Amino acid sequence: MMYGLGKSLQDISNGNYLEECFYEREQGASFPKTGRMLLKKYNALIVTPATSNTTAKLAYGIADTLVTNAVAQAVKGNVPVFIVPVDIEGHIESRMPFFIDREICMKCEICPPVKQCPNNAITDQIDLLKCDGCSLCVKLCSYGAIRGGLAKLKVRDIDSRNVRILGELEGITILDNPGKIIDVISQCKN
Repeated sequence: MMYGLGKSLQDISNGNYLEECFYEREQGASFPKTGRMLLKKYNALIVTPATSNTTAKLAYGIADTLVTNAVAQAVKGNVPVFIVPVDIEGHIESRMPFFIDREICMKCEICPPVKQCPNNAITDQIDLLKCDGCSLCVKLCSYGAIRGGLAKLKVRDIDSRNVRILGELEGITILDNPGKIIDVISQCKN
C-alpha cells in the first residue's frame, strides 16, 4: 500500500478465484494460497519490487513470507519467475516512504496534513499501511516536517552478490528495470 499501488491492483484484478488480490496479513503461517502456483494456471510470477531482504531470502532458499513462498512454489511448479530487485549494483534512486521529522515538527494544534490526508494515514506518525504516497502531506506542512520521496542510495556489495546468486537459480530471471515487465507480460500472452 505504501507505494500507492493498492487501487491500481484492484482495478486490474476482478476479484474472482485466481484473479483476486490477497495480502500477507490475511494468510496463515504457511501461506496456503501460494500453493496455487502448482495448479498450472499461471504463465508467470512477477515480483516487483523485491527488497534486499526478499532477494537474500530467495538467494538462500528461505521461504518464510508470502512472496518468498510464492516464488518457491512457482519454481516447483515450473512457473517462470521474474524478479525486479531494488538493489542491483552501484547507486540507485529509491522512493522512500513518508515520515514526520520530530525535530522539525511543531506539533500544531490544527495540523493541515492530519486534517486533509485522504486516507487518514497521519496521527502522531504516518501509518504506511494506509499511506498511498500521494505526498499531499508534504505540501500541506508549512514547516517541512514531513519528508520522503526520492533518495540516492549506495547498493551494498552483499546485496549485489545476492542478486547475482538469485539470477543463477533455475526458473528465475532478474529484470534490471521495472519497465521490462511489460515485455514479460506481452511474451506470456503469446
